Amino acid sequence: MEIFWFIIISTVLTVFFILDGYDFGVGIIHLFFAEKEKDKEVIAKSAGLFWDSNEVWLVTAGGMLFMAFPIFYASVFSGFYLPLIIVLWLIIFRAISLEFRSQFKYQMWKDMWDKAFGISSLLLALFFGIALGNIVRGVNLGGVENGISTYEGHHFFLPLWDSSFSPLTEHPGIIDWFTIVIGLITVVTLAIHGANWIILKTNSSINEKLKKVVFKLNTILAVLTVFSLSIWQIVNPNLPIQIDGNGDGIPDVTDEEDNA
Repeated sequence: MEIFWFIIISTVLTVFFILDGYDFGVGIIHLFFAEKEKDKEVIAKSAGLFWDSNEVWLVTAGGMLFMAFPIFYASVFSGFYLPLIIVLWLIIFRAISLEFRSQFKYQMWKDMWDKAFGISSLLLALFFGIALGNIVRGVNLGGVENGISTYEGHHFFLPLWDSSFSPLTEHPGIIDWFTIVIGLITVVTLAIHGANWIILKTNSSINEKLKKVVFKLNTILAVLTVFSLSIWQIVNPNLPIQIDGNGDGIPDVTDEEDNA
């Protein structure tokens, strides 16, 4: 049953990033490439049509996670409390910016919410990528000694970063240079997604420019991906053990809980 719910939740999250990912990308493109007011309005409207319904998938995934894996849900919301609060506020600001932008005709008002929309979209993409980076790197739940997990309960708390800013320490923070790389990969990927959405759905005057931007972003994405794959083994040396299933040095949490 656990595998069933894992597949369902993973599918829902994948659908969320596919459907809502272009919203983040549109915001990133809006921040860096939309200069004319007409282009800004067209781009903002292209994202404003569906963003609220797309985010239902994220709420659904959270509800399923709470129902199917309550201990994991509690652990995540405890250990990653700071970034989750930041993400929550960014989601709020992003929603407000889309709704409030057109309420008044003053240019200063529009400029303020345009910046809020772009910056919140950029940071959300970055933080979701950092979350993926933590999964790839591995997270110390509070019971790792000399690379071997002793699994101490469900209560841990991670700082945003530590003084070394390195994933190679015994207790790395949530943000380090490796998770930043994964975050940048996510930002670039969603920017490509958003640019393609704008090209497909609008007649904006910057569409031709965006086609060139997409080509450059694909090049950057390829470089970042190759770099991340080349350092993955250094950051997570237990990866071959986890993949081939030998499990040497990795405790069976279920057995430990049963013995307790």
